[in-house]
Amino acid sequence: MKILPPTLRDKKRYLAFELICEHDVTREELLREMFSCVGSLIGDVGSSECGIRILTFEDSKGIIRCAHNKTEQTRATVATITHIGGKRVIVHILGISGTVAGATKKYLEGIEVFTL
Repeated sequence: MKILPPTLRDKKRYLAFELICEHDVTREELLREMFSCVGSLIGDVGSSECGIRILTFEDSKGIIRCAHNKTEQTRATVATITHIGGKRVIVHILGISGTVAGATKKYLEGIEVFTL
């Protein structure tokens, strides 16, 4: 399989976030709630255009990947997450970066990141 040159790849942005919650939340619970909120706020077409993925989530901090021109929509949908599994939560965006390494270094010092 041939890899696309950088000029033809879709540009991405990486949002570092912190989950403030009453109890521990698993990655699966967060994924389920995030895609539920994305689907209800911007629909299936908007969801596919945003290309939202959770790259890492541990110790209530993580990184979300999205399309570079959809960062505001992604932030809006993440802000609508208020409950996960009946527990109250707040998703606080720490910052946005153009690379995973930049987001990790600036906002999530000490968290190991595994990219897909």
